[in-house]
Amino acid sequence: MSDLFNEIDKRRTFAIISHPDAGKTTLTEKLLLYGGAINLAGSVKGKRTAKHAVSDWMEIEKQRGISVTSSVLQFKYKGYCINILDTPGHQDFSEDTYRTLMAADCAVMVIDGSKGVENQTIKLFKVCVMRHIPIITFINKMDRDSKSPYDLLEDIENVLGINTCPINWPIGSGKEFKGVYERNTKKVIAFTANNGQKEVEKEEFTLDDPELDSHLAYGQKETLLEDVELLDGAGDEFDIDAVRKGELTPVFFGSALTNFGVEPFLEEFLNLTTPPLARESDDGIIEPKSDEFSAFVFKIQANMNKNHRDRIAFMRICSGKFEKNMEVFHMQGNKKIKLSQPQQIMAQEREIVDEAYAGDIIGVFDPGIFSIGDTVCTPSHKFKFKGIPTFAPEHFCLVRQKDTMKRKQFIKGTNQIAQEGAIQIFQELDAGMEEVIVGVVGVLQFDVLKYRLNNEYNVEIIMENLPYQFIRWIKNDSEVDVKALDLASDTKRIQDLKGNHLLLFTSYWSIDWALEHNKGLELQEFGNV
Repeated sequence: MSDLFNEIDKRRTFAIISHPDAGKTTLTEKLLLYGGAINLAGSVKGKRTAKHAVSDWMEIEKQRGISVTSSVLQFKYKGYCINILDTPGHQDFSEDTYRTLMAADCAVMVIDGSKGVENQTIKLFKVCVMRHIPIITFINKMDRDSKSPYDLLEDIENVLGINTCPINWPIGSGKEFKGVYERNTKKVIAFTANNGQKEVEKEEFTLDDPELDSHLAYGQKETLLEDVELLDGAGDEFDIDAVRKGELTPVFFGSALTNFGVEPFLEEFLNLTTPPLARESDDGIIEPKSDEFSAFVFKIQANMNKNHRDRIAFMRICSGKFEKNMEVFHMQGNKKIKLSQPQQIMAQEREIVDEAYAGDIIGVFDPGIFSIGDTVCTPSHKFKFKGIPTFAPEHFCLVRQKDTMKRKQFIKGTNQIAQEGAIQIFQELDAGMEEVIVGVVGVLQFDVLKYRLNNEYNVEIIMENLPYQFIRWIKNDSEVDVKALDLASDTKRIQDLKGNHLLLFTSYWSIDWALEHNKGLELQEFGNV
């Protein structure tokens, strides 16, 4: 058991969240660089050349320079085993990010030093608060002209409503960014710039070291001394309990592009975070160090390898140890299965694993049996983890294939992409799959659907925008005759792929009409996966 405990204690599993273009994917790459997982960072900015970020694998991501899927990356650093969940920064993919945050024990929030807190960060932050997960902040792009560090801290506190405690402090910004002052060691770390593709050289100085002056610009030392005095006297005190309850965010300053401050951030991050956390289930709290294996599916991805036309279910291991070819019980399928071809994945690179532990993320071959939120566990201890709610889509399209001879590919493609959670599919009552209603949280998801059906399934589609803005699940479905409901003329009756009944509305007025004219009808905004 001591081996099991030691392995689990080494694990750190976190998600990186940010507004688009704050540098999240670049920071992810630099963490991999310091962990020895890659030798040369392919900067995201180099996308016009053959380079693209390691964590962006889908062709559309490489073309547009954005992340639209969540990547799972693992590396080792100084005895720790670190699992990074790199989430989509684009706001249209907030649902995928939400599911990914369900698999993480803490989050790193990346903020652009010149812009401060942006809209998408607020949305993602709220999800973290809802789950009470610790948030560590990395203020990025200090190599560009930035807002005052004090304004940035105030921005985080006012907009996000969380207290801040700077762990380090920047010395200058833009061309004058010389390094950071570490408050706990009371040392200045000065960096020597390189092109950002390799680890950066650094030197350490105490504040009274005469050598320090030659590394700083005119007036920077005096400013730093004043800042240190002010922070020590007036700043929030560091409280590890408040951090772990999600009430205080430790703040780091740096530049992912140039590697300034990335390694100090990584080292301190490991001190601040905990091994895997316990999880709630219908059989009480499940402890990570239990000798019984359990995991849940938080992501499904088809066609990661175009040559194999495969489908991978990503599982977060919540307790115990996973061993290759072990027999587990699939709760939703109500049967014993073997998890075949277990892999740990670094973007598109895969490695078959013989064992993995609580906190790790594994990808297993999915023959089409898994859905998001499914639980697998040892047959001797059966239970289900709490489900992952589905977001209500906000945009709707009628979708059909151009070539009716490609009906099979159309049905297979739309179903697989829906099972991944990128889109939601609905049908009119008693209708077939020749045309479907597709609902998405953000309109970019329509582009991804069109692109993937064309490229992965060789199906061209026709999309027709629908006027609906609101969708509601019928909570008491079994007690209601959907066809007999008295509804406004602009309301549509539909069902999802599992046969649950829903209503589409164009306005709040139509929702109120449905509730007023149908006694006992109960509607809800979220469906459970």
